[in-house]
Amino acid sequence: MLNDNIEEALNDQVNKELYSAYLYQAMGAQAEFDGFEGIASWMSVQAEEEVFHAKKIYNFINEKGGRVELESIEKPPVDFDSVQAMFEGALEHEQFVTKSINELVDLAQEENDHATEIFLQWFVEEQVEEEDSVESILDKLELIGDSGQGLLMFDKELGQRVFTESEDEQEG
Repeated sequence: MLNDNIEEALNDQVNKELYSAYLYQAMGAQAEFDGFEGIASWMSVQAEEEVFHAKKIYNFINEKGGRVELESIEKPPVDFDSVQAMFEGALEHEQFVTKSINELVDLAQEENDHATEIFLQWFVEEQVEEEDSVESILDKLELIGDSGQGLLMFDKELGQRVFTESEDEQEG
């Protein structure tokens, strides 16, 4: 059984993960509007991954006898000045999520909730990958600079990303 503090914090994290999906969908919509179908596809896959993360926590709450309480999801920004700004926003958001996951681990330790602490280790590792992935994209965007042709080639590369739950489980 989850104690009230852990249950509330996990429910809050479900909301943060669903907001993350909304944010990536908004970024994808902007990319598509700007003609970057590959980046839009990358963002859509990222959104799917965030929903998967929310569902993973949702299922854990249920397995531990807690009650899932879904909250309203805040509207994400809809305008991004550039592809670079979009990915800078993605990195900032992933750093926010990392901080939140770390705080959840701290809470689980304070509450002596070993099962939750162990469960959250997957998310700790996942956040390392999430931040690294976006930082790598930003590094490449920095190299590309204002090269339209380079950005179009990179767009095509990002469009090759796919998501499956089993791959996400193996990566984390």
